[in-house]
Amino acid sequence: MLRTLVIGGGIAGPVTAMALQKAGFKPTLYEAFDRTAEGVGAFMNIGANGLDALDCLDLADIVRKNGFDTPVMAFYGHTGRRLTGDIPTNRLSRNGTTIHTLQRSDLYITLRDEAVKRGIPIEYGKRLVDATNEGDKVVAVFEDGQQVEGDLLVGADGLHSQVRKVIDPAAPGPRYLGVLNAFGYLRGYPTGEAPGAIRMFFGRKCFFMYTEDHASNIVWYANPPRPTEPGAADLRDPAWRDELLRLFEGDRMPAADIIRATTDMAPLFPNRDLPTVRRWHRGRMIIIGDAAHAVSPTVGSGASIAMEDGVVLAKCLRDAPTIAAGFAAYEAVRRDRVEAVVAQGKYNIEGNMRGPVGRTVRNFFLARAFRKPPGKVKDPTWMQKHHIDWDAKETRYTV
Repeated sequence: MLRTLVIGGGIAGPVTAMALQKAGFKPTLYEAFDRTAEGVGAFMNIGANGLDALDCLDLADIVRKNGFDTPVMAFYGHTGRRLTGDIPTNRLSRNGTTIHTLQRSDLYITLRDEAVKRGIPIEYGKRLVDATNEGDKVVAVFEDGQQVEGDLLVGADGLHSQVRKVIDPAAPGPRYLGVLNAFGYLRGYPTGEAPGAIRMFFGRKCFFMYTEDHASNIVWYANPPRPTEPGAADLRDPAWRDELLRLFEGDRMPAADIIRATTDMAPLFPNRDLPTVRRWHRGRMIIIGDAAHAVSPTVGSGASIAMEDGVVLAKCLRDAPTIAAGFAAYEAVRRDRVEAVVAQGKYNIEGNMRGPVGRTVRNFFLARAFRKPPGKVKDPTWMQKHHIDWDAKETRYTV
């Protein structure tokens, strides 16, 4: 079995390791931090495409034990008027799978624990600083001085990937998209609306969405605009709550009331993406997930796309005659799809920030898109219909 070094122990890393194990490889996970990530991150949605990818590894039902299903979504204007009815979130699913909402740390813990149960070693405190291709091997060098040899190396180390820099020192860094990400959690706040719905509001100055679970707990998300990317100290400033409230002044929607009642608000962070990375692989090293194509949270599909990556990479390596051919097949299968999803995220942000005329046009076409049957017009959630057939052979390689 080929020994695989998987760099990054977040979400993409464990999924990739388990997929590689199923494909006949011998993976080890290396996490930069010297502790686990319980409690790190806010809530997230997993779409039908993400659950489909997890299903290839018998993980979907395990993940669904956390959080709650969100079977419908709806869009509203700044006046509170509905732009759409309740839209089933399984409308593009091949088997009726709905979007699932959960805490990011719960997903991480579930995937990590399952990887351990399946016998995959995880080493903490292993921050990669360099890696070299040496013949038919790759050697990873960690900050603590340890060097580890493997047959191939997968960089699942996120937006600020060190593996990306090793593969191509001229690779671009993340792109700031002009808005921030604000998350909050509010316990015991019944809205009077049916639970399990993703409710999205286009405020005049800021986008806002919330979801209420069956215990009347609310998770919410907002995109306050900031043309220039703020520094870390500014992002931790408690005055951001007041800034958010000002952004929703005059809007007839529940954003201000929910934010005002929230005591558990995560620190803000910049909304970034990574649109095009010229080189995904070199020798026996490759990058996946956010390391190769980070997606704005406005798509609600970044983690799902990264989990797809891990499964597809394992399939390509399983079916190709060489590692180089497997890497080529992976890029041929994935690049167009993931870059289109990244572009959708940027488009969503631009749509959220339109002026009066642009808002009218946006609202018209959004309502029209969801009135039509899937496939008749471009659906903003098009990425969720993707399906991976684990048993199908992957032959799209060029070397």
